Amino acid sequence: MYKRCCICFCLLLAGIAGIYADTRTDNVSAGTELMLQIRGNDTLYLATLHDIYVFPPMKFKNKRQEQFYWRTVRDVKKTLPYAKLIALEMQRTNAALAQFPTQKEQREYIRKYEKGLFKKYEPAFRKMTARQGQLLMKLVDRECNKTSYDLIKLYKGSVTAFFWQGFARIFGNNLKAEYDALDQDRITERIILLVEAGQL
Repeated sequence: MYKRCCICFCLLLAGIAGIYADTRTDNVSAGTELMLQIRGNDTLYLATLHDIYVFPPMKFKNKRQEQFYWRTVRDVKKTLPYAKLIALEMQRTNAALAQFPTQKEQREYIRKYEKGLFKKYEPAFRKMTARQGQLLMKLVDRECNKTSYDLIKLYKGSVTAFFWQGFARIFGNNLKAEYDALDQDRITERIILLVEAGQL
């Protein structure tokens, strides 16, 4: 099992209540916020720093293992934004479905919404390789805490989920595949953390 070392920088003074006499926010550059804290004649600069992940260097047994690693990096960079997008779309859909009182209205909404999503994202998904598709299914489980099978079952019903699971199994995929960050998918998790932190 790999050892993950996470170094988090935090400013403890920011959490102590009642120490601010005056606090202002100045925009230093795009996406960066700098807080100024004035107490009497003293001015403190406060900034939020992102997590930095430190892992032991990768040691590859052979060229094939190294190629697998860099292929996984490429695939994570391509599929992770879509997994996050699916999680966001799921939240929006759940919020919208809560507004419809009957199942008939909910089904009609899902049908229209599904058509719009297919039209928008189908070209991008068609360009993915089978390996990227498998990774996307696992990343959906990571982001949504539900497998692809569970999501299909939730929105389209058990029969549809069973049909698509059978179809996936013909091509060697499994919609019930779960993301296992501690064992089977530990290298993928390492890559995700580094990509999200902008370190890879």
